[in-house]
Amino acid sequence: MTTIKDKPALLEYQLDTAVQAFSTMRHGGVSTGNYASLNVNPFCGDNPSHVSRNRQMLAETIGISEDRIILPHQTHSTNVLCIDDNLPSAQQLEDVDAVITDQENLCIGVSTADCIPILLYDPVTGTIAAIHAGWRGTVGHIVTRVAEVMKDNFAVDPANLKAVIGPGISLDVFEVGDEVYDAFAKANFNMDAIARRYLAGNGEKKWHINLPLANYLLLTEAGLNEQNILDVSICTYKAHEKFFSARRLGINSGRIYTAVMKRKSAM
Repeated sequence: MTTIKDKPALLEYQLDTAVQAFSTMRHGGVSTGNYASLNVNPFCGDNPSHVSRNRQMLAETIGISEDRIILPHQTHSTNVLCIDDNLPSAQQLEDVDAVITDQENLCIGVSTADCIPILLYDPVTGTIAAIHAGWRGTVGHIVTRVAEVMKDNFAVDPANLKAVIGPGISLDVFEVGDEVYDAFAKANFNMDAIARRYLAGNGEKKWHINLPLANYLLLTEAGLNEQNILDVSICTYKAHEKFFSARRLGINSGRIYTAVMKRKSAM
């Protein structure tokens, strides 16, 4: 982890010297209340001036201009946007939950606050991807879709991909209804592996889903090698003082920005 005084606090991932990969932490920004203090997401109700300043500070920290920080407006879809040498418009970033590019010094990322952020990097082609996998996106196999798009559009061999599964909610606190369990079962997940029933406060048994593991299994099914997948195993609900958690803080709270950027010297 790298923390810079009076600048955004980042949890950094050592994927390769050619790329910078990170998740923002809660500290080092200017937002207040449940958005305190580092929130760069403009879609969650934070003060726009605070969001703007936080984005400026993040851009300064990672050494790029603010317009090269890419953050889609996510809708729990399985829609994927591929970015070429033209910066995407706000309209192009609407209803997008995964971003892929091979461009240099372009920081692509997704916002989460209990959902699972996933980063991909291909050291052969220099292609990078950022994925937002909530339970709906996971049921929709968004990871599988991204791997297919990377293969078809960027000639990526999934066996070469390196992956990071970032901070998200853990099995023991991710309680779900029967309808969510059924959705995963219908989507052909190994329920013995990813689901458990725990006693709830009212004495009833409730289903819990292991979202990080569900996405780990999707990555391996897509052709990634297990040794190339890093699961940081940080539960946002439990670590809410360091990372935003919507289940802990409420929906009107900040979001983690998990991102990857290929440096200009990479290729």
